[in-house]
Amino acid sequence: MSQAQSQTNPAVPHASPSWLPASRLTRAVLAVLAGTALLAVSAHVAVPLFFTPVPFTLQPMAVLLLGLLLEPGIAFATLVAYLVEGACGLPVFAPTADVSVFHLMGPSAGFLWAYPFAVFLVSKLYRTFRPATFTTAALSAAAGAVVYFICGASWLAVFAHQPMSIALKLAVWPFLAGDALKIVLAAAIVTGIARIRNRHNAESGA
Repeated sequence: MSQAQSQTNPAVPHASPSWLPASRLTRAVLAVLAGTALLAVSAHVAVPLFFTPVPFTLQPMAVLLLGLLLEPGIAFATLVAYLVEGACGLPVFAPTADVSVFHLMGPSAGFLWAYPFAVFLVSKLYRTFRPATFTTAALSAAAGAVVYFICGASWLAVFAHQPMSIALKLAVWPFLAGDALKIVLAAAIVTGIARIRNRHNAESGA
């Protein structure tokens, strides 16, 4: 996003705070590292559900939040780096009896593989909609949720050798209300950050 766009659309938060080092590469690396840490922590806030192999976690909210906060390329790189960390055996995925790498082939793998594309879409849409408001943030996040729900259910149908209707019952319908709340919270957080930053900038310029 260009400097002119940032100035004319104050509701879009900067990908990196002004106190970070001036190097764009350094800021990007720090953003990726911070993003993967957030994803790992959110994945461990997990509740196994007896009626589905897909656990309830806060990870989708972290994905949506990163899409709203980060530029598209950095957001995509963050989710790719997160998957690489899990593939290398780091304990960044939701805690289950499976080893970390199995998550990339297990029943919820479709969600994980969809996250880089979902976060890119969220970031791109949010920086395309004008003006950038709570509503546009929520709509952008909702579009990303559609991506990971479709991919997650499709993978589960193949993995479990079940029709799509069963996969939807297991991987989508039980989570819609919770993810709607996550969308609202992510949009509210980003909007709140933008308001605080704008107020600070106004006070600094006064």
